[in-house]
Amino acid sequence: MKSRWGRAGLRWLPGLLVLVGILYWLGGAGLGDRLRNLSPGWVLVALLLSVLQVVISAWRWRFTAARLGMRLPFRRALAEYYLAGFLNQVLPGGVVGDVTRAWRHAGRDVRAGRAFRAVILERASGQVIMTGVALASLVLMVSTMVGGGSAADGEILRGWLVTGAVAVASLGVVGAAAYRFLHRRLRAEIRRALLGRRALPVQMVTSALVVASYLAVYLASARAVGVETPVSVLLPLVAPVLVAMLIPLTVAGWGVREGAAALVWAAVGLGAAEGVAISVAYGLLVLVSTLPGGLVLLWGPVSPGGWKPRTGDPDRRARRSPGERSGSEA
Repeated sequence: MKSRWGRAGLRWLPGLLVLVGILYWLGGAGLGDRLRNLSPGWVLVALLLSVLQVVISAWRWRFTAARLGMRLPFRRALAEYYLAGFLNQVLPGGVVGDVTRAWRHAGRDVRAGRAFRAVILERASGQVIMTGVALASLVLMVSTMVGGGSAADGEILRGWLVTGAVAVASLGVVGAAAYRFLHRRLRAEIRRALLGRRALPVQMVTSALVVASYLAVYLASARAVGVETPVSVLLPLVAPVLVAMLIPLTVAGWGVREGAAALVWAAVGLGAAEGVAISVAYGLLVLVSTLPGGLVLLWGPVSPGGWKPRTGDPDRRARRSPGERSGSEA
């Protein structure tokens, strides 16, 4: 047990070292002042947006499971999604929470393989949209540079190239992960849950809303630390930073996210310190927004079959067939 916790602690180390190095390079005093003076109003906006994000994500998971023939009550999906988010924030790997919610969904009435495929496809739906937004952001930045006639400016050109390198490297990681998960044997499930005539519009709309909420939380974090840069300038920079978090080197993207933000913000002339301050505020707000998942963990044991309060599972009776109920009542 001690060695397991020790290994988990070591997974925190790279991110902490990168973050400490960035803060040392930039000087941490300014960052501390920004974080101590967070705007309460913008903090509240970010947290409310996070609630909306989890609600839509849980509904998307429920829809995906239903397309694969599994029943998942919304109340349970919401609790499990909060728990998954909390675990992803505090445990290494970035996928432990998603593995846990698939495992907890599986049980007597749901096969483990189908439960895991539902989670994989639900997450893939969101990542495809996020990847598309990141690519669109990169295209927008490059077109702005060319359209403004500033291609001859070596400093600006260097900035766009650094930004593009961050985005392309991050998207490569996303593509490799997607190829690994969406194996040939998932083709039938992909057609039913993602690409079907009724499924595709729902997946696209819900995933677009979730991605929009990620971007909005990041922008709210910028306003919370006092950054007044216009949204039209900030928005194209956000998606590449968020995609960089998918690189599974640290816990919850700490360090990698701040490093990417420092590079991107410095590249476009906004200042690395500003980008890091926004990124740290975003990370803290996301962590706070997942704390209800810790309450779910305290409320019921982690076990196959899903969220089970200590007084019993309220969904169990609903899952039983009429024959089971009549038999037990007899």
